[in-house]
Amino acid sequence: MDIQGVVAEGFEPVRDAFVRNFQVLGDRGAAVSVYRDGRKVVDLWGGTKDAEGTEPWAEDTVQIVRSATKGVAAAVPLLLQQRGLLDLDAPVSSYWPEFKAGGKERTRVRDLLAHRAGVPALDRGLTVAEAADGVSGARAVAAQRAFWEPGTEHGYHAQTFSWLLSELVLRATGRSLGGILAEEIAEPLGLDFWIGLPESEEHRVGRVAPVDPPESAGTLRIRPKRNVSAAYADPDSLTRRAFAAIDPLPDENDPAYRAAELPASAGIGTARALARFYAATIGVVEDGARIFTPATTALAGKEFSSGPDRVLLVNTRFGPGYMLHGPASPLLSPASFGHPGRGGSLAFADPEAGIGFGYVTNAHAKSVTADPRAQALVRAVRSAL
Repeated sequence: MDIQGVVAEGFEPVRDAFVRNFQVLGDRGAAVSVYRDGRKVVDLWGGTKDAEGTEPWAEDTVQIVRSATKGVAAAVPLLLQQRGLLDLDAPVSSYWPEFKAGGKERTRVRDLLAHRAGVPALDRGLTVAEAADGVSGARAVAAQRAFWEPGTEHGYHAQTFSWLLSELVLRATGRSLGGILAEEIAEPLGLDFWIGLPESEEHRVGRVAPVDPPESAGTLRIRPKRNVSAAYADPDSLTRRAFAAIDPLPDENDPAYRAAELPASAGIGTARALARFYAATIGVVEDGARIFTPATTALAGKEFSSGPDRVLLVNTRFGPGYMLHGPASPLLSPASFGHPGRGGSLAFADPEAGIGFGYVTNAHAKSVTADPRAQALVRAVRSAL
């Protein structure tokens, strides 16, 4: 395997784990990057640009990261909160009056960010065109009856998080979330990351494909619990309905889908951009830039939800838009905050260790929150500290 890039002294275990992901765990094309104390210490890529292709993954190849998008998107409302433009304790309806419908009048902004809003699914799934049009999704979640009393329980809002977050930001600022991300976070930090991919960058995107773990993965092959597997198979379960809020499932290789502003699932970028982004949420990166104040960094890692997740059917922990370290989604330490992407991608920050981490892959496995390839890289980072 021809692995490109650089590794700082002491972080060689990350390169070894990255190579093993291709040799043993079935990676096709991938990249991993790590920042420590604002300085890039790992920047590796390898394999093919397309999961089923032969063109090499290049230094500037970008990839869809599915739900790892949520962690980047969450920086926008936290930045607004930091500037006094959004109150996490205010009712969502104070910004978005239509959201009161269906028993959601007491839903607070913090509930929306922490998957406590009670609308992880829709009575009717949206078509891909409706999901992407910037109007239909917001109307659907505003009209949707709550599946539980908002604020009392939590359940992963796998797809509806897109329209909840987008509309909240739009109502609070008059601007799109993707536009704020581009102008106030990505461009100043030099991040190759977009929620709403410009046509000019389309040529850089690798094609994704579902893959099964090879036999060489052995006991590391993904085996979900029986009740979880049954829930994903049952079209009437809240689990299945949450992931089917866009129906039929979108073609993630379609340029029209990649151009849509869907903060729950359609962010596109490099592992380098993800690691640098998270490094800038916890401190100053190489050129002096940062995103959050220390108070906002502390808020990002604060637990808002924990315990049984009504959608994922395991115990999960969430802060304001971020998944927190726990058995369902192991990160670097209990201080970590970030987000996995279903199928493999992972990005997070660890303020105690000073780590920003990003991993992206075009080989989408069946994992939801703890892909073996990403976890192998996390363990390697931990061993290097």
